[in-house]
Amino acid sequence: MRAIGVCYDTGFVNRGNSTHEPFDPDAVLRDMRAIHDDLHCDAVRITGGYVERLKQAAALAADVGLEVWICPFVNDVTQDELLELVADIAEFAERLRIQGANVVLAVGSELSLFVDGFFPGDDFEQRAAALPTPAGQAAMAEVPARFNEFLGRAAEIARARFRGRLTYCCLPFERVNWELFDILATDAGYRSAALADRYPNLMRTYVTEGAKLGKPVSVTEFGCVTYRGAADKADRGADILHWDADTATPLRLDGAYERDEKAQAAHLLEMLDILDEAGIDTAFWYCFSRPDLIHRDDPTLDLDLASGGLVKVFESVDGAVKTWEPKLAFTALANRGR
Repeated sequence: MRAIGVCYDTGFVNRGNSTHEPFDPDAVLRDMRAIHDDLHCDAVRITGGYVERLKQAAALAADVGLEVWICPFVNDVTQDELLELVADIAEFAERLRIQGANVVLAVGSELSLFVDGFFPGDDFEQRAAALPTPAGQAAMAEVPARFNEFLGRAAEIARARFRGRLTYCCLPFERVNWELFDILATDAGYRSAALADRYPNLMRTYVTEGAKLGKPVSVTEFGCVTYRGAADKADRGADILHWDADTATPLRLDGAYERDEKAQAAHLLEMLDILDEAGIDTAFWYCFSRPDLIHRDDPTLDLDLASGGLVKVFESVDGAVKTWEPKLAFTALANRGR
């Protein structure tokens, strides 16, 4: 692979709460230094719903020498609101690029589920629940045409302001028109047990599609969480969480689970080998940390078991910035990079 990186969440916003609190620029700089100096990563994919946080984190990542992928990950916004955000972040990305940073801009991620108007439902939870229903299947058949028209508008707005490489982080059913972009990118890099036999060929299919267009392919999310057996569940590993329905904050686990950092680390290395062999250009582990999923000694309250983070995050003391410690997957990736 040309580049290996990690996803860095600056705060996914749902029902007025975000997954990264408190957001402290000094702590973000600490994290970016760890990603570059300790993990020996080439790149970081910066996600989140607050545009100013995206800008701050991107600037800090560029300062430490990382290739910066700026990727708004919004929730429950209108199409017009998303296009306004793209215009804003594209202007910033161009300023960063002119200053010498290596910048890739994504116009969004998984937008058909998180932006109003493509699937039935008032929020992303309702839209995701509708996918397997007859109404959801009917909507899915109509998504590509309407969705690509929308992506075309987003790409046009971005290119009018940004002269660097442009992409979009897709879900497979969106059937993106990749002529709009410079890089094929997918968030569907997770490998479940059911998909294991077909996964390498699936990745090679992406690479073949990219080769026909003369464009590289990025897996913008892959990984697993930290309890025994989680690697077989792909991106459903966090389904063991109970959430507060009003505030969308995690409360506890739905049972007792065994921490298995060795399995998480082994999965990371195995997946990198598969993606490398398939010809993937850039791959991003999800994720560096989950500040909302706190590590505790009580197994039923150890929310870190449902985190794909390379570090385990501890409770804030007296409102101070949260501290973290590396997991075994952190060490595995650091040794791979070294």
